[in-house]
Amino acid sequence: MSLAQASITSLRRRLSAGEITAVEIIDELAGSIETRHGALGAYLSHDLEDARKAAAAADLSLPLGGIPVGIKDNINVLGQPCTCGSKFLQGGYTSPYDATVIQRLRAAGAVPFGRMNMDEFAMGSSTENSALGKTVNPHSADHIPGGSSGGSAAAVASGLAIAALGSDTGGSIRQPASHCGVVGLKPSYGRVSRYGLVAFASSLDQIGPLTRSVEDAAMVLQAIAGYDPRDSTSLDAPVPDYLAALDQGVAGLKLGLPKEYFGEGIDPGVRDTVMAAVSKLEKAGAEIVEISLPHTEHAVATYYIIAPAEASSNLSRFDGIRYGVRKGEGDLLEVYRDSREHGFGAEVKRRILLGTYVLSSGYYDAYYNRAQKVRTLIRRDFTEAFEKVDAILSPVAPAPARRIGVNADDPLQEYLSDIFTIAANLAGICGISVPAGTVGTDAAELPVGLQILGPHLGEAALLRIARAAEV
Repeated sequence: MSLAQASITSLRRRLSAGEITAVEIIDELAGSIETRHGALGAYLSHDLEDARKAAAAADLSLPLGGIPVGIKDNINVLGQPCTCGSKFLQGGYTSPYDATVIQRLRAAGAVPFGRMNMDEFAMGSSTENSALGKTVNPHSADHIPGGSSGGSAAAVASGLAIAALGSDTGGSIRQPASHCGVVGLKPSYGRVSRYGLVAFASSLDQIGPLTRSVEDAAMVLQAIAGYDPRDSTSLDAPVPDYLAALDQGVAGLKLGLPKEYFGEGIDPGVRDTVMAAVSKLEKAGAEIVEISLPHTEHAVATYYIIAPAEASSNLSRFDGIRYGVRKGEGDLLEVYRDSREHGFGAEVKRRILLGTYVLSSGYYDAYYNRAQKVRTLIRRDFTEAFEKVDAILSPVAPAPARRIGVNADDPLQEYLSDIFTIAANLAGICGISVPAGTVGTDAAELPVGLQILGPHLGEAALLRIARAAEV
């Protein structure tokens, strides 16, 4: 197996034994990117010389010493571009600081390497909304990799990255992980600092790892988790040893199957693949019970009021004045209008307009305030469910990765594909996608992920279950 396709664990073992160097890992990744990246589109940029210097100086005694980690292009890395997949920041912004997760990766010995493609400002589920080029699925170039962390997932799946960071606002780590056949972990809200993440929806966003194994995901989470006083939503709670209980199995655990997640609209192949993974856990000693999450049907509508409302506020800083693209030579209003018209893509404009509308005078109570009340009911559904079960099992998405361009004129269908992932963000709980198998289509065998949802700050048990489910 090439260095570029190895696990973090195996690379760490070889680094410690002196069989390889951290610079050799970087060089092999760079070679793979040079020869194979053009067809995939996973990277927006990579600074090879900076990464080689960091690798040469890496402390191999640290937990991630010498391991390169790809970074989604909405997470700030000192001296690197941070475009968020948007023309608004293309060529006009270089990060003056490291995000907290980058500081913690460096402190663990890791080497941030490469800027991963994404849906513009993380708004999308396909990476087709990137203004800087599309990413395709490594298993079929005719299909999407998922999004918005599509570049991160595709790079890890194809051996162009050892591991990567993504962000998850409504499924943007778990869904591309499912579509590309890798592990994608969304931590609980507040478990990982958001300082240095370009905000989409501040009450929903979380940073997490995409890796080729559950053990690798646990190692990256161990490095980036923990309290950060610079993030007012960060939780001052102890971080457990995520590797300690990884191999304890699932005997004696109760795992719930929500009836609302297995009803009409699921691809039969997805259902069968997920149920096969559920049977594997049952044979390993878990008790499978049916549960109900009764407000699931309202999750999409609730999310697509709250998330655009927060986005319209967060993106108001992109005005053509302080940083990024500037267009227009007239008065201030003209500069605002022309800069945003040029800089933002269609999906970003759509969500800003929707968010501004639901926050406007006369509509706030009818839409935003009511959506927050429904969000409380969705959170309560999970709280009550976790009083009965240790974790919840479901598909990640209703169908395998779709063909590129299929929903180009129908954003509503795209929004509905998030039905199984967005509730976890609304509730603030943790979730993970683990490869469960593949589904044959007319074009290719496409991956399917098993989603495992755990209670708030329940990542240790979540990873233990995911390890038992791992194919």
